[in-house]
Amino acid sequence: MVQKSEDLKMQHEYRKRLMDQINELHSADNLNAILTHIKDSIAVLFNAERLTIYVADSKRKQLISKVKSGTEIQQIVIPISETSLAGHCAISGDVLHVKNAYDAHELYTINSNIKFDDSWDKKTGFLTKQVLCVPMKFQKTLIGVIQIINRKDNALFSDIDISYATELAASLSVAIHNIYRLSATTKVIRQMPRYNYLLDKNQIDDKIIEKAILHPDVPKIGLDGILMRDFGVSKEDMAKNLSLYFGSEFIGYDPAAPPLEDELLKRVKPDRLTKEGWVPFKIENGNLHIIMEDPSDLNRHDTIKFVYPEYRRISYTGAFREDIQSYINLFYHYGSPGASGSINDLINKLDTDDEPEIENESQKVSEQDSVIVQLVNKIIMDAVQKKVSDIHIEPYPGKEDVQVRMRIDGRCQLYQRIPYKYKYAIPSRIKIMCGLDISERRKPQDGKIDFKKFGPIDVELRVATVPTAGQLEDVVMRVLASGEAALPYDKLGLTERNSRVLEACIKQPYGLILVVGPTGSGKTTTLHSAISVINTPETKIWTAEDPVEITQRGLRQVQVHPKIGFTFAAALRSFLRADPDVIMVGEMRDQETAEIGIESSLTGHLVFSTLHTNSAPDTVTRLLDMELDPFSFSDAILCILAQRLARRLCGTCKQEYTPEQKELEDIIIEYGAEDFKKTGIEPGSIRLYKAVGCPKCGDSGYKGRLGLHELLEGTDPMKSLIKRKSEIELIRRQAISDGMTTLKQDGILKCFEGLTDLKEVRKVCIK
Repeated sequence: MVQKSEDLKMQHEYRKRLMDQINELHSADNLNAILTHIKDSIAVLFNAERLTIYVADSKRKQLISKVKSGTEIQQIVIPISETSLAGHCAISGDVLHVKNAYDAHELYTINSNIKFDDSWDKKTGFLTKQVLCVPMKFQKTLIGVIQIINRKDNALFSDIDISYATELAASLSVAIHNIYRLSATTKVIRQMPRYNYLLDKNQIDDKIIEKAILHPDVPKIGLDGILMRDFGVSKEDMAKNLSLYFGSEFIGYDPAAPPLEDELLKRVKPDRLTKEGWVPFKIENGNLHIIMEDPSDLNRHDTIKFVYPEYRRISYTGAFREDIQSYINLFYHYGSPGASGSINDLINKLDTDDEPEIENESQKVSEQDSVIVQLVNKIIMDAVQKKVSDIHIEPYPGKEDVQVRMRIDGRCQLYQRIPYKYKYAIPSRIKIMCGLDISERRKPQDGKIDFKKFGPIDVELRVATVPTAGQLEDVVMRVLASGEAALPYDKLGLTERNSRVLEACIKQPYGLILVVGPTGSGKTTTLHSAISVINTPETKIWTAEDPVEITQRGLRQVQVHPKIGFTFAAALRSFLRADPDVIMVGEMRDQETAEIGIESSLTGHLVFSTLHTNSAPDTVTRLLDMELDPFSFSDAILCILAQRLARRLCGTCKQEYTPEQKELEDIIIEYGAEDFKKTGIEPGSIRLYKAVGCPKCGDSGYKGRLGLHELLEGTDPMKSLIKRKSEIELIRRQAISDGMTTLKQDGILKCFEGLTDLKEVRKVCIK
């Protein structure tokens, strides 16, 4: 009894080791490697004398031995038929257990056609007695057969042996199927010059394309879409890549595109255009312009010529699938609430007769006021196109026009002035869109617009109304980056030291990481980029956000609702009961959230969060002022990253210059003379850049934004200062001693790189 228990224990241990090996090899890309690696383990597991693993060749209807015990015969090839044991197993799909291969009666009871071929035994001198054959199938596809011969102790293969063999065959089937699939994918890649530009630029490699091709969303959004959404390829780079591949211009979506003639549109239904991936775009000098997902598709060219036979000249231009769909939506809903034409055209349609300033019931805007509806839609669509973060609707008392401003790259710019008589109608229309009370103008209201219900763009806007003087209301709409993918970690613009320290902290098993700065400084973007580094199938990550703007596959993301009591603190408590490895909390707004976050980091979880503070050292004193336990906080903290966003100089028009001696001295003083010496930069070698302005950047000299950072590391001396609740100046000095560059120092270094200018750095950094 004891011996049997020991045998079972040993067998269980062998099985565990074997399954661990198989699980490790599920992502292998070499069939022979995976089979050779586990061959001996299988033989030991079943205490078997011989083992053969056959792989099916369905075209030739053969089983070919890929690995086997014994070296007498190099390879065995047998037909997939009922004449052999392995062949019968392959056809029937049943486990075959033969106690004596030389017993003709036993074989006859299985199938009258089975014959044991003893020529193999005669060639090798080996005596086959007991045979266990197990089929390997993936879904309904035959992968092969495992054949195990003779137990060394002359015992019969038990039910446990058969159970293990069946489980083994199932695991191997999946592994081998994946290898075949990856092999086929690799062949496709080698025949695919479509991504040569991206491959040459080292933005992707063959393995990334392999993963992308196997993604289940490929039929829905295309391979190009997967590479942009999940693998960090920008839309601009993909457009450049496809433009070179197709030898054609590649255009994006423009909500202000002029409408098409009804005659062109009514010939083809929009559903067909969506399915076939093309749409008529414009007629210019008698030439019909078509935009297509694949402008080289000759079969589609023939179809288009059949639809529009009167056009002798048809040109084909490339566009992304989602942009083509946006054009289809725009053209086929022209004249309805999806505004088209220029903003000035729409304003010209407005009635400009004088009316009383006080709104009465007859003046309230409704869904039927088509020009106002189109005007508001046009404002929103232009904002999305210009990559605006906020839209400000600002009415004034009296007969002064309504001012519309947009925040682009952190700076407000005047977009348009609208006749004063619509200062009530426009806010009312926006309230209707987000379900607010249009009769209430005495107190602030908050809401959200799901714009795809009203226009051709899928975007969300967070809306806030604020009562202003003269019984008026300002409306501010924030354009939410709903559904955007996380920015790749290497695109954050961190210095070498900051990147290295932050990445080391991210990969710690537990602790607290904070990203701090004012509203709109990119804290959430940085957090998601950091989390993307550790977002793997082995890591369970929960996030609580308000709102969820950036999405990542693999994260479990939760939207908090303070009005119903589902706060950050409540979400954090629920996460702790949901088996997390990593937790991200959108913001530590109060003492309760901060305490739970610190407690979570001390109980084995990695916690990410944000805080509204001016600098990394300020964050320490701010949290201690919340009456947090300094000992717990010091033990938890891994690092604090403070950041600001400065406008990036336009790469097309920025102009290099050599600073004068006085300017150079001022820069060194601002940086800190002693700290500047440590950089090793020779003052005479410094070159700066200034904004000029060109059509590409709207004559502003700036295009896009970049991050300025300071990273306080939770070193032992820093933890000691936190425990003693030291003054902020001591904390700042220690952080600098640990290698921290301040926000302004980081900004000055980026000025030297030509990324921004000193004016921008001084706008967002004090010291």
